[in-house]
Amino acid sequence: MTSSPHDRVRLRRARLTVGLLFGLYGVILGTWTARIPAIKQGLALTDGALSLGLLAFAAGAIIGMQAAGRLVDRYGAGRLLLPVVLADGLLLASPAFAPNLTVLAGCLLAFGTAHGLLNITMNTAAVEVQRAWQAPIMSSFHAVYSIGGFLGAAVGGLCAYAGLGAPATFLAVAAVVAVTAPVAARRRPAPSAVPAAEPGPGGGGLPGVTFLGVLVFCCLVGEGAAADWSSVYLRDSLGSTPGFAAAAYAAFSIMMMAGRLVGDRLTAALGPVRLVRYSGVLAALGLGTALLIGHPVAGVAGFGLLGAGLACIAPQVFSAAGSQDPARAGQAIARVASLGFLGFVVGPLVIGALAEVIDLPAALAVPAVLALFVAAAATALRPGTKEGHLPIAMRGGRAPS
Repeated sequence: MTSSPHDRVRLRRARLTVGLLFGLYGVILGTWTARIPAIKQGLALTDGALSLGLLAFAAGAIIGMQAAGRLVDRYGAGRLLLPVVLADGLLLASPAFAPNLTVLAGCLLAFGTAHGLLNITMNTAAVEVQRAWQAPIMSSFHAVYSIGGFLGAAVGGLCAYAGLGAPATFLAVAAVVAVTAPVAARRRPAPSAVPAAEPGPGGGGLPGVTFLGVLVFCCLVGEGAAADWSSVYLRDSLGSTPGFAAAAYAAFSIMMMAGRLVGDRLTAALGPVRLVRYSGVLAALGLGTALLIGHPVAGVAGFGLLGAGLACIAPQVFSAAGSQDPARAGQAIARVASLGFLGFVVGPLVIGALAEVIDLPAALAVPAVLALFVAAAATALRPGTKEGHLPIAMRGGRAPS
């Protein structure tokens, strides 16, 4: 733990900086998501054509994540934070000016690449700050991301309601990022503020990190299923009104944000292994019970419990991956994040295909089963100590004083 008052102030500033960048990441993505219909309408795209453009964004994100791992390990997360967040904000605006699908796909490829770079850079920086903080704080960063996503979606929705086009919306958000990020970057984590750590007993080996990525993959399948299928399930399978059907994903999102807001306290009280185990069981039982009941109110509650259960899993897995071998934390987090993103993209497609063969309620049991698998495999976060990868000082949940 840092001892001098100067070091403690620098560390608190580093935490604030990384948290702010998580928020900007959420704002950028939330704004983009809210204005996708405007992009589609402006270019008169079919659903299939739009899907191709969105696939380019996904491909760019994977490329960016893979590139970020080695860049972060070579140059340090602190040095990369400012350029990658500025690039992400700037490239947000580019799809709004695309004249056709081909250019749109190119813009989204570039935007996705910057977004993937920022994802790995900020998560690696968060692991570094948590290591120096010597208390669990990873969930709070992801909570700020969730809040930023809500704000971005709200900004996009308000701009749409006011009749502002996508270019004006994106340029406004890009301007906010361009002004805010340099101010925050003055307090970004520096090598002297975030001391290095010894490799953990896991050694950062490929098999162990890959298995952690599988856990995030399972978690993100649930997030993708909630985003794409929760409202469809309530409306088509349970016969609810469109307005009430939307409450399912709202409940999921709100409970996920709430879970992340208390996640650090839960980590300090339970340790990462038990927290992930209990979280997986909560997610599986919540969604599974709701599917068995088959009532709209139960559906909303079930997706809410799914969100609460999944809330703390990914932050703990990122923390474990980045702590196995701090010298290669960027590459480890990149591998885990890439597998997780793949789950978010592929999972809903698999559920849709299964729904064609069986039915949607039965297909939605997949995230519940995967959550149980995560609960059973929670010991993967324990690299050789009883309480998991966190050192003793981090189990007490105390900030530097």
